[in-house]
Amino acid sequence: MAKLADSVQVNAIPSARKRALHRTNVTGWLFASPWAIGLLCFYAIPMLMSIYFSFTTYSILQPGEFVGMNNYRDLFHDPLFWKSIYNTIYFTVFFVPLSIFFGVALAMMLNMKVKGMAIFRTIFFLPTLVPQVALAVLWMWLLHPNFGLVNGMLAHIGIDGPSWLGGEAWSKPSLILMSLWGIGQAVVIYLAGLGDIPDEYYEAAQIDGANWFQKTRKVTLPLLTPVIFYNLVMGMIGAFQQFTLPYTLTKGQGTPANSMTFYVMYLYENGFRYFKMGYASAMAWILFIIVMALTGIIFITSKRWVHYQGK
Repeated sequence: MAKLADSVQVNAIPSARKRALHRTNVTGWLFASPWAIGLLCFYAIPMLMSIYFSFTTYSILQPGEFVGMNNYRDLFHDPLFWKSIYNTIYFTVFFVPLSIFFGVALAMMLNMKVKGMAIFRTIFFLPTLVPQVALAVLWMWLLHPNFGLVNGMLAHIGIDGPSWLGGEAWSKPSLILMSLWGIGQAVVIYLAGLGDIPDEYYEAAQIDGANWFQKTRKVTLPLLTPVIFYNLVMGMIGAFQQFTLPYTLTKGQGTPANSMTFYVMYLYENGFRYFKMGYASAMAWILFIIVMALTGIIFITSKRWVHYQGK
């Protein structure tokens, strides 16, 4: 009888653990259900629907007809589609490297052991708190060709300032300048990465006689590459989705000469101004493929230049 009782107790332990594990799983899924439902309803289902809509003439107001690859063929014969791609790539190619360069440089300066550094860190982070619409209005005044503060200061030193947002040649550089004004969030991430570098590496480099430049090149930058890699990916994705600033600056017109018509702006115009939702869905999936391809290339090449501590 004693052996039988012991065997019953032993067999009861796994079943009790299974019940406890089951309760834990149910509780976990209940807590995760709001996120899971939101992901399903607001992301997964709309994405699947947009795939179907990209092959139709769906216009929100009417269900539309299935037209196969017509939307995609029409896109490749649309001059404004190619113009929007050019504008977006131009912005990405210049903004992302510049944001990384200035972000790392600012982070290294703000990482110095100087009295009152917290105040400077706050000053550089504050622009990221300004809504982009307010930022656009502010820079429209600063870069006004006739009454702007920037051209006014240039005039005092005898320089005839450019038309900035009023000319095709300077419109995108002006937008890049505005966007660089808000890199404070990336600077905070770089600061966190710099703080994660052990002092022992710098001490060893100091013993070997390395100067500041050598320590930066051989210690700081290699160990900061995981953070640079993260900001590169996120910056590239964000640059391809540029919308608020150019839309506010041009009131959705993309002027002058469509030099400020970015890809997502043109997608929005087709979907919600002209109600060509099928056409816009095709644009969305082309953008998705481009971004995924570029992200994949960055991940593949990262093995050559991203260095993790301990590896």
